[in-house]
Amino acid sequence: MSFSRRTLLKASAASAVLGGIGAPMVARAQTAEFTYKFANNLPESHPFMTRAREMAAAIKAETNGRFDMQVFPNSQLGSDTDMLSQVRSGGIEFFTLSGLILATLVPAASINGVGFAFKDYPSVWAAMDGDLGAYVRGEINKAGLEVMDKIWDNGFRQTTSSTKPINGPDDYKGFKIRVPVSPLWTSMFKAFDASPASINFSEVYSALQTKIVEGQENPLALISTAKLYEVQKYCSMTNHMWDGFWFLMNRKAWAALPDDIKAIVAKNVNAAAVKERADTEKLNITVREELAGKGLVFNQPDVAPFREKLRSAGFYAEWKGKYGDKAWEILEKSVGKLS
Repeated sequence: MSFSRRTLLKASAASAVLGGIGAPMVARAQTAEFTYKFANNLPESHPFMTRAREMAAAIKAETNGRFDMQVFPNSQLGSDTDMLSQVRSGGIEFFTLSGLILATLVPAASINGVGFAFKDYPSVWAAMDGDLGAYVRGEINKAGLEVMDKIWDNGFRQTTSSTKPINGPDDYKGFKIRVPVSPLWTSMFKAFDASPASINFSEVYSALQTKIVEGQENPLALISTAKLYEVQKYCSMTNHMWDGFWFLMNRKAWAALPDDIKAIVAKNVNAAAVKERADTEKLNITVREELAGKGLVFNQPDVAPFREKLRSAGFYAEWKGKYGDKAWEILEKSVGKLS
């Protein structure tokens, strides 16, 4: 634990004046001035949580105990939509949320999830740490929330099913698939003539188990840590969307922090995001083998027919109109021509 020279001088003075009660005075000075709740929807076993716990501990140490970030994983404080409402009202101070779900409040936040836009991680980070990310953060600010610079990785999304593998766009026809509560997902799967159902993540396992839906789509790491392989048979490596988590903050709570604490919090949150990106990418290399060992049957479809289906169905043209020419131009600068 590091102490500033000023803090040490204050503690020494208190000890000299008060003698035997100097030690309790130092302990009291270390009591958190700010105790903020950080909520997310991920299981404790997800690599995200390892970095989140490290981040909270580092912030507490570097602020000499002045700032205590309490971490609440696994939707403990409510569903995604509940927690988004709470971070806006101040019920919780920090919340990480997929931009695709945040789009219910900030439409531009879902642009990174446009179907089959990104081919690999280098293209994702070039866009999200560059002009596209800056544009989205500006839109989040306009909606009344603060947001950290670095987006965390949720990974490329794959399609699982209890009934059949997805080998081409025609296999989505009539397919009952769970999607997050987000218009972009619903729109994309309707373009494939599927039957998407918007269900919060906390209810996904039971929806698959009870056959309310026959499939879902998520990154491999989450398919593993949420044990979705227990209620699914096939995993098609569609890579249909890249998804990440924006670190959101209640504006009043953030403004209430002194500048030195803000700097320490921001530094550690952004550093943790970069570490978590590397963790998730490495995990995806090994998790496929582990999931196959648990009985999940994998297939690797050609993505070109899916992209062509979206183009011919008017999906790209529709979303270009919704996001606007400026946002779409920034996206295509990173990924190439879509519409």
